Amino acid sequence: MYADRYAKPTRFNPGGLTAAVAINAGLIAALMFAGPTILPTDPIRTLITTNIPIDQPPPDPPKPQPKTVDVVATRPTETVVAPDPVVPTPANSDLVTTTTIAPTPPTPIVGVDPGPVVIATPAPLPPLIGPQVDPRYASAFQPTYPPAERRANRDGKVTVRVLVGIDGRVKQIERISATSDAFWQVTQDRALRSWRFRPATRGDVPVEAWRTMALTFRMEDTE
Repeated sequence: MYADRYAKPTRFNPGGLTAAVAINAGLIAALMFAGPTILPTDPIRTLITTNIPIDQPPPDPPKPQPKTVDVVATRPTETVVAPDPVVPTPANSDLVTTTTIAPTPPTPIVGVDPGPVVIATPAPLPPLIGPQVDPRYASAFQPTYPPAERRANRDGKVTVRVLVGIDGRVKQIERISATSDAFWQVTQDRALRSWRFRPATRGDVPVEAWRTMALTFRMEDTE
């Protein structure tokens, strides 16, 4: 109530508004017509370039050289096998002795000397002494006369080849000729069962050897 009594009414003042507008317009005009200020520029500068030296790359490592291999020429080794020596056989009217001789192995050549090749000569073999009939068994050599040939009153002859072992026994028998199969059969049976020999020897060493035997069958011997 007291405030309303002492308060004064507010009035609009157009003169102040006009003055404010005029001041602002003057400031804007002054700014528009003011000359621009040019700042000083830096002087023109020249770019100077310098080549920087580049280090050269290191050289490539040397390539390994191929190793050289010394080639030593060797001479071929010759091997000479001497032929089997001919062994003389004692003369006998009713037998022929043969033997099988193993070839002597070649002597190896020792050394690597490139000089002339020396071939060793094999030592000669001792002479062969063929198998002989053992006198203790001489009576057992004649086979029994075949009954069929006896009845036919027929004589016969058989020639065989026997292999005599180192024990004097017949190991193998081969037929060379025979008057008939009956004469051959009784001869084969008697040889394998009862024939005994003194074995062949070469340098006092018993060896196997072949011997040829001829047997005769006659009727007059049986009477």
